[in-house]
Parts: sequence; structure tokens; C-alpha cells
Amino acid sequence: MSETAAPPRKPRDDEMDVFGLSHTGTVRKENQDHYLMATFHKRINVISSNLPDIEQRFPNGEQRLAYLAMVADGVGGGVGGAEASAIALESLMRYVDGSVTVYYGATADATEFSELLQSAAMQAHDAVRARRDEQGLRGTMATTLTMYIGVWPTYYLLQVGDSRYYVWRNGVLSQVTRDQTMAQDLVDDGILKASTAGNSPMAHVLSSAIGADKTMPVVTRLDADWNNVHLICSDGLTKHVTDARIAEILGSMTSAKQAAEQLLQEALDGGGSDNITIIIGRTTPKPLA
Repeated sequence: MSETAAPPRKPRDDEMDVFGLSHTGTVRKENQDHYLMATFHKRINVISSNLPDIEQRFPNGEQRLAYLAMVADGVGGGVGGAEASAIALESLMRYVDGSVTVYYGATADATEFSELLQSAAMQAHDAVRARRDEQGLRGTMATTLTMYIGVWPTYYLLQVGDSRYYVWRNGVLSQVTRDQTMAQDLVDDGILKASTAGNSPMAHVLSSAIGADKTMPVVTRLDADWNNVHLICSDGLTKHVTDARIAEILGSMTSAKQAAEQLLQEALDGGGSDNITIIIGRTTPKPLA
């Protein structure tokens, strides 16, 4: 994939190539995954002024403040997994939409913004637990959550569970989020080797989830870069498509839609044993008009 010089500015809406999809897979009857992509805007309406060229300097219209993308994977086999993932995304969307500080204070105070995101995760957790109690359900009603929110020139990740966020840049694919699973905990404690963790019975046993007994939201702040290709996915993709193959597909992608559909097909061809959800995003610089 060829690279161009990165402009020293925030990407315009028409320079953002983003696509998301979700599939039940070939084995399960219900899709318990949900995803959501959204932008947040502020609007400027110049009513009257005698400043020269005010319309050119402050044109009427909407300015994008933040870009949001989320994937939630209802706990497989759990009671109400599909409902849990939907509730989590809806709760987070309401919380972010209602927090003015998210838009205006993010770059000024990263600590405050990180705390807001952690609070948002806990509100989603409380909402899922409340719904379970309302319905008198027994057992686990829970979901993973991976959220990306871009507030130029930075972006933030909110992670609970084992859905993943990857970034591809300059030919290298990196998994940025840490899987919150029992297997990964054992790797971190030096009990299990990383090379064998994926085949462990604990590989898909969550140590943290929205709505579960234990919830540990992790927020990571990163610098935005025009050359980044972003991937958020549920484990229905990574169970069947290796990181090396993901890197190949992202490295040769012609569009976010093409890459997402190709990754989905390879996951289905590999077995499709779980629900599969994929969001891919990148920026494509265009000349200024």
C-alpha cells in the first residue's frame, strides 16, 4: 500500500475511509455481536457581523469534533449476550453524547477524559446488570467492549474483555489492546507461554467483561497518524485468521469495505465458529479545494 506525505491537519470527512460489518458465522444461530460508528459535531451559525470575510473564516456548517467506533461481543452461551452487547453500546453512546467535556476538554486534559471513558464503561456495566436484575435472569449476562474515539490529534481506546484493536502502519500490524482472559493473565504471571496461550482452554475465558462479576476498563491514549490503518474486531475473526494474514490484507487493501469483506470471508472459510464483527478505518489525503 503506497503512502503519501501526511498533511499537518485533521482529516476532513471526505478523507475518511471507514467500513463496518457483522456476521452470525456458520455455526451459531444468533448474532450476539453489535457494532456502532458515529461522529460528533458542533455547528457554527454566523447570524450577523461586520467582520470582513467572516463567512470564509467561519463558514456556517458542522465541524467534526470526534469519531467513535465500538464493537461489543455478547458473552458466548451467556444468558442475553446479544442484549448485553446492545445495551453496552447504547449506554456508552448516551454517556458520550451527554458529556460536553468529551468534546471540548479531551485534548486539554487527557486524565479527565480517560476518567470519563472509564466512568462510561462502568455506567454500561451497571446498565447491563440492571437489565439482568429486571428480567430476573440467572447466570451471566455480559459483553466485551472495544471502543475507539478519535479527538484529533489523539485517539483513545477503551477496552474490556477480548475483542481487539489493531493498528497497521508502515507494514507492521500491532495488537494494541490486551486480551482480558484467564490465559493472558497466566501469561502475564509467567505460568503459561505466550506461544501456547491461544490453544489453552482458558484462551476465551474472560477475566473481565461488562456485566460480569469483574469489570476492569482500561483506557489507552495514542497519537493520531494519517498512515494508521485501524481495525476493531470480535474474536470471531481472530479465531480463524492469523495476525500475519490480517497484516497482508490490510497492507494491500484498496478500501475499508474491500478489506473488511475479505477478512470476513476468510474467517467464514476458516470455520466461522463464532459471530464475526469487523470495523476498518483509515485516512486518505485529498487535495484541498
